[in-house]
Amino acid sequence: MSTNVGKLWVYLATTPLLWLCATLSIYWLADRFFVLTRRYPLANPVLLSAIILGALLKVSNTHYETYFRGAQFVHFMLGPATVALAVPLVGEFQELRRRALPVALALVAGSLTAIISAVGIAWSLGASTTIQASLAPKSVTTPIAMGISKAVGGIPALTAVLVIITGIIVAIIAQPWFNTLRIRDDAARGFASGLAGHGIGTARSFQAGKRAGTYAGLALALNGVLTAVIVPYLMALWHG
Repeated sequence: MSTNVGKLWVYLATTPLLWLCATLSIYWLADRFFVLTRRYPLANPVLLSAIILGALLKVSNTHYETYFRGAQFVHFMLGPATVALAVPLVGEFQELRRRALPVALALVAGSLTAIISAVGIAWSLGASTTIQASLAPKSVTTPIAMGISKAVGGIPALTAVLVIITGIIVAIIAQPWFNTLRIRDDAARGFASGLAGHGIGTARSFQAGKRAGTYAGLALALNGVLTAVIVPYLMALWHG
């Protein structure tokens, strides 16, 4: 009996549908748990899903390449989902025009802080230039961050991990931190979360409210563009 079960698992583990269903099911359960805990920060569904899926892959001795053959369908939807973030901006367009200067100043300040603090801390701890380059784009969405990392001599795979870790940390601590600082403006809360925590921070902002999520999506897009432009110059200046 156990032999048959083992053979069945080996067969199922190689089919893309298994890991697609596993990914969606685990995230759905993690999100339900997140809601039941009244959105307790450490119960973040992205964090829980990553831990559970990682453990499942380890226990089942499944290679990441095998898993990704199924998960790539979710990965493909990241593109349309990112573009769809522009839809809520239509309703905020007039207000965005009035806030253009504060938004621009916050964008530049936040982007420079994210880059310089990461690289500076890594440098002070004796990290190599490769590690520093991998850290520089940690606050932008993964595809852009990996491209930037490769262009400045970093390790794209390491950058991808750092980006996910950054997003999870922002999703966990941002809302409690805003409450501690008594920052009530949904636009400010969302913009800061999207700028520092890219897609994961944006998803958490939408859970807090539509307006917060809208500004988070705006920050995600603008920071991706700005970081792609300035990181090569900053890294060249830093190591020049």
